[in-house]
Amino acid sequence: MSSGAVRSAMIGLSAALIGVLLVASGFLVRVLVEPDAEAGDAGAAGSPTAVAANPDAVDFALLQEILGVLQEDFVEQDRVDPELLHEGAIQGLFDALGDPHSTYIDPQTYAISRDDFSGTFQGIGATVSKQDEFIVILRPLSGTPAEQAGIQAGDVVLEVNGESAIDWTVEQAVLRIRGPQGTEVELKIRHPDGAEETLSIVRDEILVTSVRADPPGGVLRDSNGEVVNDLTYIWLRSFTRNTPQELEEMVTQAEEAGSRGLILDVRSNPGGLLAETTQIADMFLDDGTILVQVEKDGTERTAEARMGQITDLPVVILQDEFSASGAELLAAALQENGRAQVVGTQSFGKGTVNHVRELSNGGAVYVSIARWLTPARNQIEGRGITPDIPVEVTLADIEAGDDIALFRAIDVLRGAGGAQAATPPVATAAATGTP
Repeated sequence: MSSGAVRSAMIGLSAALIGVLLVASGFLVRVLVEPDAEAGDAGAAGSPTAVAANPDAVDFALLQEILGVLQEDFVEQDRVDPELLHEGAIQGLFDALGDPHSTYIDPQTYAISRDDFSGTFQGIGATVSKQDEFIVILRPLSGTPAEQAGIQAGDVVLEVNGESAIDWTVEQAVLRIRGPQGTEVELKIRHPDGAEETLSIVRDEILVTSVRADPPGGVLRDSNGEVVNDLTYIWLRSFTRNTPQELEEMVTQAEEAGSRGLILDVRSNPGGLLAETTQIADMFLDDGTILVQVEKDGTERTAEARMGQITDLPVVILQDEFSASGAELLAAALQENGRAQVVGTQSFGKGTVNHVRELSNGGAVYVSIARWLTPARNQIEGRGITPDIPVEVTLADIEAGDDIALFRAIDVLRGAGGAQAATPPVATAAATGTP
């Protein structure tokens, strides 16, 4: 089985299992977000700002002139949609930059995604996906209005507030179903057994935990199928404002339970907030560099660990090719400071810091404002983090439900065939330049 085929299978599984949460991470995948610390005209997130371009640099009125020509002359007039062409022109600006991490977000998508890293949102609490022409519930979140109302996995959403949901996109469904806490939404549902009913659900504030202790399959087991009680597994979904506190509570519980080691699983973790990610790395270090941030003018800012790590338990980090941005920052910081071993596959390779600038139309721009380097000044953009212990997952492993990487992490913490924690590598010449 080729690696490309395995990758395709893994992508398919991820899409089928994850769907789109009504907290809707959507376009925020692989974005490490830094809040805009500048005031006034700099435009902090949440404050639409107008940034004046150099009027002598380019004549954007030419675009309007071209649109006029197309409206008059183009042979297929039904394809001359001014709104569509306008968005295409905007996207063309970002395509010309050649930076996949800077992009324009339309107002509809941004309305869904602006609270992604707050750890809460207001709605009913469910995971949904698009299957054929239908919006389908993958699962209700535990303890949410959706679960309490009787929403089930596999339910088809037929109508929302009397409006047909057939052929809706996921974004459309999320926008219709979400709403202020205390308001009501009416869903017409077809259950997996074919029965249909209309449910009135009062929206609430939904807490979405970014840290979870239950491993794949629900019980931590080794390669022999034996239950593992001496180690603690922690899955980090993303890095939100609540993640440091959630993680510290779980590590404290592990210490109190007599755990002998920690497995931090950042597989499929797309990243998150820069300050919180740095704080988490600092929780496991007493000293050393966490990252070096290189600004657009070449100025460098270095984040250093402070004395007072929360645990001295040995750590293994699980990563895969979908671990990106903040997940890579954490892995590199602990790996290169000799604090953790990394098990899995090469990570995604996203080495930029981004922030959001809201626009006057309700949309936003996510723009790369800096590069970040690992403690050893390695540039990971397009390269990723190399694991200390590579583990290639085969299609047979996936079909058998064997989590080979997790098995190996358990072996490493138990001292069965793992390498010693990595020593900080020497930076290459290419990694020291300003990208």
